[in-house]
Amino acid sequence: MTRTLFAICFLLVCAHGWSQTETEVYLFDLSMNNGKPILTNPKNISNNPGYDNQPSFWDNGSVLFASTRKDQTDILRFNVDEGSTSSWLTYTTAGSEYSPLRIPGENAISAIRLDVDGLQRLYQYDFKSRESIPITDLKIGYHVWYNKHILVATVLVENRMDLKIINLEDNTQKTVYQNVGRSLHKIPGSDLVSFIGKRNNNAWEILSLDPISGESKKITNTYNKEEDICWLNKNTIITGAGKQLLTLNIDSENATWETVIAFPQEEINNISRIAISPNGKRLAFVAEDSPSKIIQKQVESFNNQNLDAFVSCFAEGVVVQRFPNERMYQGRSKMRENYERFFENVKSSSVEVVNRIVLGNTVIDEEVAKVDGREGRQVAIYTVENGLVTSMTFIFPDGPLTDAESVVQEQLGAYNERDIDAFAGTYTQDVELYQFPKKLNVKGIAKLKQQYGTFFENTPDLKGEIVNRIVIGNKVIDHESVTVNGSVFKAIAIYEVVDGEITKVTFIQ
Repeated sequence: MTRTLFAICFLLVCAHGWSQTETEVYLFDLSMNNGKPILTNPKNISNNPGYDNQPSFWDNGSVLFASTRKDQTDILRFNVDEGSTSSWLTYTTAGSEYSPLRIPGENAISAIRLDVDGLQRLYQYDFKSRESIPITDLKIGYHVWYNKHILVATVLVENRMDLKIINLEDNTQKTVYQNVGRSLHKIPGSDLVSFIGKRNNNAWEILSLDPISGESKKITNTYNKEEDICWLNKNTIITGAGKQLLTLNIDSENATWETVIAFPQEEINNISRIAISPNGKRLAFVAEDSPSKIIQKQVESFNNQNLDAFVSCFAEGVVVQRFPNERMYQGRSKMRENYERFFENVKSSSVEVVNRIVLGNTVIDEEVAKVDGREGRQVAIYTVENGLVTSMTFIFPDGPLTDAESVVQEQLGAYNERDIDAFAGTYTQDVELYQFPKKLNVKGIAKLKQQYGTFFENTPDLKGEIVNRIVIGNKVIDHESVTVNGSVFKAIAIYEVVDGEITKVTFIQ
């Protein structure tokens, strides 16, 4: 069996039958300590395959959100005060509902309905009559109720969203800002609504809006173009970034975004869509599935020869390559074409993951593939972004035969002893250090000794430990935990060994 065939086999490990990123809704008890949020009592309140998103609070004890069931999205209510029970509020066979909000003064919710015929409108859903009626014919993306009669909403215009004030009582509408984000919130203790302005491509802005006068003012910039924010109080904004929650005190002149919580749990990724209960004692947010879970789905899809599910695990522009960056092909359509042909031409195929390294949005699998009774081994490096695999890089055991592991272990010992001569003695004279996939940072033993020599001198508590290791051919892949001046860092290093010396190291951080 050719290495290309094995590559195709391993590339097929991912696919999806869903059009949206798989997400979950998490709920926490919220308290404040010296102005900092404290989250306790975590719950995954969706715990459902597929898309669960856009939480909002019906009241202090229950949360509304959009949730997937039976190939469509309906509105679910999770009630903490009634024993953490769930109940469906909508089931519209003509379409799917998103972005539910309680309508002020009504026993009803509003939600965006995307009908099967492509029509997108805002509807009102009455709990007593179970009827739904359109609120407006505008193609609304996101909305917030200012009061019972006034909506602040984003409206889809060409390839952007514009902000409108919609008065349902006198049937008027006014565009107040062009090119905005999805995060709309009433600002506590004020008569204002906040929104995200995207006119400045370099820095998105958080602005306030007076829905009566239509006047808007800049408050501050978002954190690194993270467009999902919420308000802890009238002066404190909270946002999510990756596995972190950050806050900003707008009442302080020199305040900067400060990380208040970093989640170590693998299942918390790319935090978004934050909501806080009216009394400020509960917080909900959305997190994407862990990269490991996404990769496992593609493995299972491949083993089940479910081509649609497999291909749907990948981004539209997915890049498939040999390590470090030798492109094999690009694009989901090309992947589908390759794997469709593969499944047609083999009687049996399967992939077994025998070791897995996970660091951030990178997953590295040591895999054994079986195709029509023949067996091969390789390593696949997956990069996951927004719930989809954006790149897949294969390492095959095709390097020169060598005792790679002993050399790498020797250099680790010298590293921990901070012995620069012994450390450098494990490398070739023309060694190269890269940032994955192919960014050259250091070339030559002199440069290596200079950089690491200074590092060793300035780090008396230096200690490197191996969390996990994969050895394939002449390559050793180490998941490393490194203590540096009291702080612990995680990284992945891929060592390449030739004739008993390390010739190249590629780092993933």
